[in-house]
Amino acid sequence: MISGIVGSGIFINPYLVAQTARTPFLILLTWALGGAIALAGAFIFAELSTVVPRAGGQYAIFREAFHPLVAFLHGWSLLLIIESGATALVAVAFGEYLARLFALPSASVVPVAATTMMLLCGFHALGIKPGALLLNVITLGKMIALAALIVGALALVPAAPSTAEPLLPVELSGFSLLSVLFAGLAPVMFSYGGWQNLNFVSEEVREPLQNLPRAILVGVICVIAIYLGANVAYLRVLSAPVLAATRTPAADVAAVVGGPRGAAVISALIVASTFGFLNLTLLSAPRVYYAMAADRVFFRSVAWVSPRFRVPTVAILLQGALASFFALIRAHQPRAYQQLVNYAVFADWIFFALAGIALIVLRSKLPHAPRTIRVPFYPWTPLLFSAAGIGIVLNMFFADPWNAAIGSSVVILGVPAYFFWRRITGR
Repeated sequence: MISGIVGSGIFINPYLVAQTARTPFLILLTWALGGAIALAGAFIFAELSTVVPRAGGQYAIFREAFHPLVAFLHGWSLLLIIESGATALVAVAFGEYLARLFALPSASVVPVAATTMMLLCGFHALGIKPGALLLNVITLGKMIALAALIVGALALVPAAPSTAEPLLPVELSGFSLLSVLFAGLAPVMFSYGGWQNLNFVSEEVREPLQNLPRAILVGVICVIAIYLGANVAYLRVLSAPVLAATRTPAADVAAVVGGPRGAAVISALIVASTFGFLNLTLLSAPRVYYAMAADRVFFRSVAWVSPRFRVPTVAILLQGALASFFALIRAHQPRAYQQLVNYAVFADWIFFALAGIALIVLRSKLPHAPRTIRVPFYPWTPLLFSAAGIGIVLNMFFADPWNAAIGSSVVILGVPAYFFWRRITGR
């Protein structure tokens, strides 16, 4: 759970938030608000995991709450936008930091990224238990290192010189302030995203009615604490203007705390962290494509399960192959990281907003379904969560209209694709 959230975001995205929010107060407010939204999402998915504990996560939830078309559009967007694009970019970040650590030529970055993804696909084809064990080892290591970075920055380094600053940028008020807040939330929610990944493998978890909600809530609370602590450390050591100007805030802080050796350690941490993200993505998301194929609205072969290892092998290989293709064609485009963040967040939050609505629908549709945990302050929590998601999506048309237009087009193209699959399968 934690490994799927703590990927490259907390090491890179703070500079994007600082460029948008600008003042320390607004920067920390944006991260705190993102944490509150993430916690609301964790409660929503924790309850949904007990109501619909089936493979496919949101796909299965939307199929139950709304219509198979809505479920298909989520899986379609996951494959063509959300998971494949984000996985490709994180894989390239993994290759870049690995090349830096071992002095590899820059031409090796993309081949290393693609090879790593395909090797992980082969590893996950051996079953879910080896991948889960590897996730636990990586997660423990990077959480300890992040905690050490935060403590070192707060206790061992004097604060950066600062001048008196207003709480909010003086030129912002009303709609402009709200727009800046939503724009800052895009990279924040990309960093917090991942609480839904555990739902993808619901059918492969022991005692899911107890273990799924517990893992989701504890994992998100731990991440919120780490993220807020990391941003306090970044601002204390670097200051807001310097944070906005650097693409490597964690490495910069580590260099101040521990010198060149500290910077090398944080680079190794980023390698481990991005590897952990790839490990989870290639472990969990293919379960959605498996569910789509099992419903006969996708290639039938994607539903094939290895009789020996009991995992959807073809679905795993499909995710790895498509993410590798994305890495090859998008890796060296200018501003690729920020563009892909917006691209993925736009589509992701369409369906997160729908998840809040799905909870309300399923409370009415399945009132007697087992619920080992219930969302607090119902119905306000899912309503506010969905409203936040709608705000993030709508604001993207103002902040990044190009990616919003592309994302909308891909989602809309899923409608004729769904009816095409229905027609050729006779459903």
